[in-house]
Amino acid sequence: MAEPLRPFRLRGCAGPQKFGVAAGSLRGLLRKGCRLLQLPLAGSRLCLYEDGTELTESFFRALPPQTELVLLGPGESWRGCASDIERLLGAFCSQQGAVVEAARRLLTDERAPHRQKLLADLIHNLSENILAEDKDDDKKWFEGLEARFKNKSSYLRHSCESRMRGYMREVSGFIPNVHPAARDAYKGIIDLMADKLKSVKYNGCYFDRREKEEAARLCTAEGWFSCQGPFDRDDCPCKHSINPYSNRESRILFSTWNLDHIIEKKRAVVPELAEAVKTRDGREVNWEYFYQLLFTLDNLKLVHIACHKKTNHNLSCDKTRIYRKRKQTYEIS
Repeated sequence: MAEPLRPFRLRGCAGPQKFGVAAGSLRGLLRKGCRLLQLPLAGSRLCLYEDGTELTESFFRALPPQTELVLLGPGESWRGCASDIERLLGAFCSQQGAVVEAARRLLTDERAPHRQKLLADLIHNLSENILAEDKDDDKKWFEGLEARFKNKSSYLRHSCESRMRGYMREVSGFIPNVHPAARDAYKGIIDLMADKLKSVKYNGCYFDRREKEEAARLCTAEGWFSCQGPFDRDDCPCKHSINPYSNRESRILFSTWNLDHIIEKKRAVVPELAEAVKTRDGREVNWEYFYQLLFTLDNLKLVHIACHKKTNHNLSCDKTRIYRKRKQTYEIS
């Protein structure tokens, strides 16, 4: 007795078009699908769309009607929804203009708010002018900025320099809290740090995509920055990323990201520096160690504002590095 026919939604792995096919057995469905999609029966097979599980006859009998299936020809594979995502990403790269136009047509008729948001974000992101660097090539990106900025890297470099100058002002502003007998020595260390910062242009290279080697720990040549996670994690749980070079909105949003001191600047580094100067007792304070903690990526993590924890990090400076080691001298007998 023939098995009753049940309807399924069938598609190939090369495109999204779906076909309604009814069959009573796995073999029957496979035969009909191969004729429909013009694939050879030998070596072809059926799998679930959602996760790529290959069908057996017993598994086929347990499937509910209208299950979405993918017909694979010889040598083809399917990894579930991820395969569709890979195909879409490939289309974004090779046919960006066509994808934007198609999304705009869909948006005109779309009424569901969530789908409207997804389409609007897609159009916005694919319309970015990431590769443009100079003002003449992306005037909208520079709206609201001072006229002196002629390219994107110069503005992002200035932004980083401003942060570093702000850190230096905080270190200088701590002088009233330093023991009176140690203030001159503390000021001397500030001068050394300031000279060091000036020599490296306030580390503005961290956010300058033109200086790839220096910026490599934070971003790629195209300008993508990734959140490095909260101070107590090695990665970002939400996988935040941003490209401030892409459009004006991203440039503004990037200003809310933080350079978070892992060993905290106000609670740990600056007070420890003041204490080291006060109790040095003839020893030489290792100011370059404190400089690294205050102004370099040795102690700074780029984090999305949602990952910036304002709570006490409960981390302290390395006591073995606060003072320079004296060079040992040996008497010749």
